[in-house]
Order: sequence, then C-alpha cells, then structure tokens
Amino acid sequence: MTRPRNHGDTATPVVSATAPGPSRRVLAPLYAAGFTTAFGAHSIAAGLGAESGGIGLGLLTFGILLALYDVAEVILKPLFGSLSDKVGAKPVIVAGLAAFALASLLGTLGTTPLILGLARLGQGAAASAFSPASSAAVARLAGPAAAGSYFGKYGSWKGLGYVLGPLLGAALIWIGGFPALFLAMVIISATAAVWTWVAMPHVPVLPRRRYTVADLARQSTERSFLIPTLALAAATGALGAAVGFLPLMGASMQLPLAGSMAVVAILALSSTLTQPLVGKLRDQGRMSPRAGMSVGLALVAVGIVALALAPLPATLYAAAVLIGCGIGITTPLGFAHLAATTPPERMGRTMGAADLGREIGDAGGPLIVGAIATAISLAAGLGALAILVAVAAVCCAVLLRPRS
Repeated sequence: MTRPRNHGDTATPVVSATAPGPSRRVLAPLYAAGFTTAFGAHSIAAGLGAESGGIGLGLLTFGILLALYDVAEVILKPLFGSLSDKVGAKPVIVAGLAAFALASLLGTLGTTPLILGLARLGQGAAASAFSPASSAAVARLAGPAAAGSYFGKYGSWKGLGYVLGPLLGAALIWIGGFPALFLAMVIISATAAVWTWVAMPHVPVLPRRRYTVADLARQSTERSFLIPTLALAAATGALGAAVGFLPLMGASMQLPLAGSMAVVAILALSSTLTQPLVGKLRDQGRMSPRAGMSVGLALVAVGIVALALAPLPATLYAAAVLIGCGIGITTPLGFAHLAATTPPERMGRTMGAADLGREIGDAGGPLIVGAIATAISLAAGLGALAILVAVAAVCCAVLLRPRS
C-alpha cells in the first residue's frame, strides 16, 4: 500500500521517511510509558494470584479483578487512539499517566475487593489512553524509515516490564502488602507523566478529512492493517496462554516454584532481547515484515507444538525461548508495518485498533487453550493454539504485500 503524502508534515518537528530518528532523550519517556503499563498489569495480576487466599478472594472475584483491566482496554483503546489524532498524542499520554497514578493511589487505601476492583478498572482505563497514544507518537516521531528500530526498543521496554512486574511486585507485596505495590505504581506513572511533559516534543495535529462508515470499514479490512493486526493478535494470544500455562506445566512436572516462574521470565527476556535487533534489521532492509512475521509466528507455533508433544522440563525451557523469540520478531515488525502504511493524521486510531486486536488475542489465547484442555486435554488445547498461530503465519506469508 502506498502511503499518502501529507504536506503538513514538512513544517513539523516530526521526522520524514528518510530523516534519522529522534534522539534517545525524546523517546525515553515513551519507553517509560510502555514499561508502566506492562509492569502495572503483570505485577498486580501476579500479586492477586499469589495473595488471593490471604486477602479473601474467591475464584469468581479473582477472575473479575483480573478481567477488569483488559475489559477497560478493549472498550476504550480505539476511542483514545482516535482522540490522540484530534488533540495530539502528548496531552493524551500525560493525562493517561496522571490518571494511572490517581487510580494507583486509590489502591493504597486498602485491599477490599471493591477498592482493588476500582483501582484495577481505573488503571486499565488510563492505560487505554496512553498506550495507543504512545505507539502513535513513536510512529510519528521515528518516521517509517526508522520505525522498526524504535518499535523494537519500545517493545523491549514493555518486555522488561513483563519480566520485572511479577518479580518486583512480589518483593513489594512482601515488604508492605498491596499498598506498597500500588504506591510504587503511583511513583512510576507520575514520574513518567512529568518526564513526558518535559521531554517529549509537541506532535502537531494534522488535518483529517471526514470519513464515512464505508471508509472506516474499508480501512479496517485492508491487508496493510488486517494482516499485521492478525499477527500481533496471534503473538499476544500465545504470550497470554504461555504466561498462564507454562508455570502450570512446570508445577505438574514437579519443578520448584522458582523453576516454574523462571520459565515466564526466560520467555519475556527472549522477547526483550530480540525486538531491538529485529527492528534494526527491518530498517536496514535485511528483514521484510512479510518474511519476518511469518518466521516469527512459525517459531511460536513450533514452540507450542513441542510443549504439546513432549511435556518435559527441557522442552519447557526450550519452548519458552522459541515462543519468546517468535514474539520478539513478530511484534516490532507488525507495529512498524502499520506505522509505515498508515497516513500520519490517523495514526492514533490505527494503533488503538491494533491494540484492540492484541487485547482480543490476549484474552482469546488462554480461553481457547483452557476450554479445549477442559474438554479434551492440555495437549489438544496447545495443539489448537499452535494451528491458529500457524494459520496466521501462512496469512502473513501469502497475503501481506510489501510496502511500496
């Protein structure tokens, strides 16, 4: 798909398709925003699971508290993504981070299900604002030529949040309970808000033509949007399933708790280390989005199949590396392709819609595995997920067009 030219870009500080990317100082607060949402979501989710008995949470209440964050994101991300196109990414990011700090402050007041639920819902709504706006800002500031490198770094920092969230969250809960964890979230998100306000340049709002319902339907079904979003959803679905079922499989293999949890850390670390390298290869023209996303999803599928066919400790750790590397290959290439094929005046809406696809995958992956595992077996559930990921890989290889 040929990216439409927008002559308004020439008078802005946003880099062009051929200019070098922005300085590290400019992008650093956006990386901090990505870290914030990943760290907050996973640290609190892991803490709720570990402490559910101590704070009197039943299974239904526990499930509702976990779901509130994702429900808010599914509903609100496209809306806030479009809002960032209308008012600018910077105010949406700053306001979202500030709201995240306020919601986290509510969580310091107690550990009743009502307080935890309101805090979790507020955090999810706030993350719905600054997450797609941050992705859109990275795309606008980096430009299509450097989108791979910068989305690789952005994804790497989010991956670091996934790694450190459960570990530091457990330490903070041990020190001071949930109030200590929520207080840390207040400090992190407030710092990121101030940092973004001070360091991030203004990304100007570009004029947009009025879209009809037919235009929106056509844009949402274009290959340049649909296929990368499908790839991102498949990768995130595999991540969601792996985070839940890898430790479960480790426990069934009689691994110690630390050994079971280390599998998730290995997966996240593999993704974190892979993403910047893949992004740089994409920008250098040494890895195409079509080939890269196909290979990345194929690696994920192979890792899942290995778990289904040979549930052994060695296979568990090897699969974590394969799945993590596959996710690390797919994610920056998917976002970079979206950034390179989306007109800048509707970048926020596209990133919000793509994030919606990821959230659906994040919820759908564990549900598919869990439902089929309950009806048949865990191996069958993993096999079904592997087939879906493999289908997404084939779609990337066959249907994704090179960027023109």
